[in-house]
Amino acid sequence: MNEQPRYCPCGSGKNYTDCCGRWIEGGESPLRAEQLMRSRYCAFVMRNSDYLLRTWHASTRPEQLRLERDVSWFGLEIVASDAGGAGDSDGRVEFIAQFNGHDRLQYLHERSRFVRENGRWFYIDGDILPPPAARKIGRNDPCPCGSGKKYKRCCG
Repeated sequence: MNEQPRYCPCGSGKNYTDCCGRWIEGGESPLRAEQLMRSRYCAFVMRNSDYLLRTWHASTRPEQLRLERDVSWFGLEIVASDAGGAGDSDGRVEFIAQFNGHDRLQYLHERSRFVRENGRWFYIDGDILPPPAARKIGRNDPCPCGSGKKYKRCCG
């Protein structure tokens, strides 16, 4: 597992410890499906397979998870959330995640399903959707990694 980032990789603009870090490393449980989705994205960024497996529902969870070392995640956009609140038993979150894999920019566009059991949210599975049209990131645009820096001074 990598060292803790200063800014939360989920793109909230918050400090990692005050955002997804409290769920990944602090032992708290997300109250909403979208919070779990964001924290799972951070776990992919940090290659934390233990957290990913722990938050994956037993009915669909693989026995083990191998995260590719040559994949770098660097941007998350929440497209839509449906249900998934503190009083709900299920929820859906649609997102687009940007990553660099196999030496090219790629996108994962997914509509994920979550279920809440005994007060805890779990990832069930997701439908892969067509990737968005290619978007060019300008040198002076905010970096999609959520650091708050310009792209040219961060991941660019």
